[in-house]
Amino acid sequence: MLFHKTELLGAMLIDLELRGDARGVFARSFCSREFSEQGLTSSFVQQNMSVSADKGTLRGMHRQIAPHSEVKLIRCLRGAICDVIVDVRPDSPTYLKWQAFELTEENHRELYVPEGFLHGFQTLTDNVEVSYLVSAFYAPDAEYGARHDDQAFGIDWPAPVTVMSDKDKSWPDFSV
Repeated sequence: MLFHKTELLGAMLIDLELRGDARGVFARSFCSREFSEQGLTSSFVQQNMSVSADKGTLRGMHRQIAPHSEVKLIRCLRGAICDVIVDVRPDSPTYLKWQAFELTEENHRELYVPEGFLHGFQTLTDNVEVSYLVSAFYAPDAEYGARHDDQAFGIDWPAPVTVMSDKDKSWPDFSV
């Protein structure tokens, strides 16, 4: 795996090192030793997946608050997404900054999202499947979110939103 720092402190974009032959390709998508050597969380307790039928579907912006904060490792298995993270750690030098990443079934990239970040994505194709590892168990009482169009961030999404949950539409204005 090739680890690339992003503009946001602690977040990493990861390229898989594909090995191919007549059968197809093989790659490691996670190695606890390599993650630890990079100073990244290497213990995950849950793997989640989402499937979205329509291009333009938006999921987010979500996180869990302490003491249930979680690290996420996100990968798009089918289709393509614009994955967006926002640093909402008040003491961070990249506080309230956001960055977008294109994750696709073709580029095999992964996004490592540290604790204290909002996360969401928009589908760029129909029939998208996303898988992600999380370092903490889901705790409904610790769930927190912000609107995808919250002016505190000014996220520039790549396309109009076609589908979004009522819950994601109703998040309040951002607050720490």
